[in-house]
Amino acid sequence: MERQNLDPQEIWQAAKGALQLQMTRANFDEWVKDARLLTAEENSFIVGVPNFYVRDWLQARLHPMIKRTLEGIVGHAVELRYTVQQKPHRTKELAPGPNMLWPDNGGSDKLPQGIVLNPRYTFERFIVGSGNRMAHAAALAIAERPGYTYNPLFLHGGVGLGKTHLLQAVGHEAMRRGYKILYVSSETFTNDLINAIRTQSTAAFRERYRTVDVLLIDDIQFIAGKETTQEEFFHTFNTLYAANKQICITSDRHPREMVSLQERLVSRFQGGILTDVRPPDYETRLAILRARAGDVQIPFPEEVLDFVARKVETNIRELEGAFNRLVAHARLDKAPLAVEVAAEILRDIAPVIPTVIDPAQLIRVVARHYSLSEDDLKGPSRSRQIVTARHIAMFLLREETSLSLPQIGQLLGGRDHTTVMHGYNKIKNALLQDSALQHQIMRIQQILQQRVPAME
Repeated sequence: MERQNLDPQEIWQAAKGALQLQMTRANFDEWVKDARLLTAEENSFIVGVPNFYVRDWLQARLHPMIKRTLEGIVGHAVELRYTVQQKPHRTKELAPGPNMLWPDNGGSDKLPQGIVLNPRYTFERFIVGSGNRMAHAAALAIAERPGYTYNPLFLHGGVGLGKTHLLQAVGHEAMRRGYKILYVSSETFTNDLINAIRTQSTAAFRERYRTVDVLLIDDIQFIAGKETTQEEFFHTFNTLYAANKQICITSDRHPREMVSLQERLVSRFQGGILTDVRPPDYETRLAILRARAGDVQIPFPEEVLDFVARKVETNIRELEGAFNRLVAHARLDKAPLAVEVAAEILRDIAPVIPTVIDPAQLIRVVARHYSLSEDDLKGPSRSRQIVTARHIAMFLLREETSLSLPQIGQLLGGRDHTTVMHGYNKIKNALLQDSALQHQIMRIQQILQQRVPAME
């Protein structure tokens, strides 16, 4: 159905919300996030992008998807063109890049307006839940006293769970306290290094990366397999660490799972605090949606927020993408939101079917992982190795199944529910500091989810 008299900017925001659900986080952030609608006359849209590289990529790779999405919103065919909004900002070699933010020290080091960290990625706007509480606490402690509390900080977890938000929140808070910070992706680090080698300006490269108080590196997994980049980052890490400068890193996986990462880097990444960021539970998702609803001038009935919180379970980015789509459609249609309307708008989001974990299989996997028998876990032995494995089984049965504490106790040799709770809490607390234990439990969880083969 064709819509009349729509605000072009609202149309474009609706399109971006829809595209966010169709693309990976990395692709959306890299190619679409910063694209702006410049003009819209009749059926013609002109979109501004930051440079020629993005323009050419959109035209060659993403144009059909963007055009189709726009046409689905306006209800008729459109013409779509991309143009570079302004000439690329050229400065002397290795000038501060687009993800760099300095403290305000009188203006001499300030970057052009707009070249800043995401203003929304602050601690105040971060919703703390069961899946990110430890990561949030560590990041906040680091931001208040960089280089002394936990160094390095290594956050790992799946896409769209808030790792970048926490990383940039550290940057915002550290900058507010007067520290000199640098936030880049690992791809930017690699590209800067390549350019420095090509232009014979490695001294300037090292000056840029090794003279900051806080270095924030996003998506470090992309340096795996790049030997020259790893070599340079190793020395950058050592220089900063020796000077008590803070290093904060995010990754989509545990360091031990980066097969092509040098062992000496793995060792350094595990030398500070290493914590995972897990998918948000229902309560956290609902809290995020309530916070977002408070930012917009549209009434969101509680039942609609509840529907979205139950509909989108995978990650925060998809949750916010779904929310943005509802906001855009509500503004375009000038109609109140209801559950039926939300269900129609979000009908293409497939429900997540969770893997059902068989408790008996879980016990077998834990026993095999520690070279024990199931009878060892269920028996009376108090040897340290068996007790630790038994506690891990209690922890995972509590986390991965819907069994009650007494039911878990029955499966593990008829133990009392207080014994199960003690074992669960012991592992839960140990996970806050023990990176080796984190890796072991992650490995067992992957086997249970059939993402890696079981150990023979």
